[in-house]
Amino acid sequence: MGPKKDVAKSDKAAKGAKAAPEKKQPLKSAAPAKNPAKSAAKNAPKKLHSVKGGKIAKPKAGKAVVARALKAQKAINIGAHTKGKKKVMKNIRFRRPKTYRPPRCPKDRRFEIPKRNKLDAFRIIRHPVTTEAAMKKIEDNDTLVFVVDRRANKPAIKAAVQEMYKIKVAKVNTLNCPKNIKKAYVKLPPDFDALDVANKIGII
Repeated sequence: MGPKKDVAKSDKAAKGAKAAPEKKQPLKSAAPAKNPAKSAAKNAPKKLHSVKGGKIAKPKAGKAVVARALKAQKAINIGAHTKGKKKVMKNIRFRRPKTYRPPRCPKDRRFEIPKRNKLDAFRIIRHPVTTEAAMKKIEDNDTLVFVVDRRANKPAIKAAVQEMYKIKVAKVNTLNCPKNIKKAYVKLPPDFDALDVANKIGII
């Protein structure tokens, strides 16, 4: 009985020794067939991050960048239009606030011809006044008197006199008369003599 058991054990050991090297050989021979660059990339060691409080700690950024990011995050959470305080309405009437109205830009112009200036220099000054009171104003106060258009204002009258008679004007006063007439009293500066200007115009 004893010798048969020893023979069986020796046969099993021999079979195990033969089978072991056969399993390892195909694994070694298959590895070189793959691309070496890909295998090197796979086998490269991964970067390790430190762990703090159960969270992966990423590399620290600059303080300015962090502050900017926190400011942006706060602005997003709060909102852009929540800075102003709520205005309490104390009036029963509500008027619509004035908003932007873009200027008109029509595709077809209604009036191709530009408008004529209805108040040019010749329309503003109608004619000079030649009464005795007007003559006294010319002699004593260096002031010329004209009948002007009722729609003309003082700056327009001043510009018209300077353009038509090539003189300087110190001051302009106006008077609305009851007969639908508007008079302009044009005061000349000390450089000009009202009598000489009146002679050139043809008042005297």
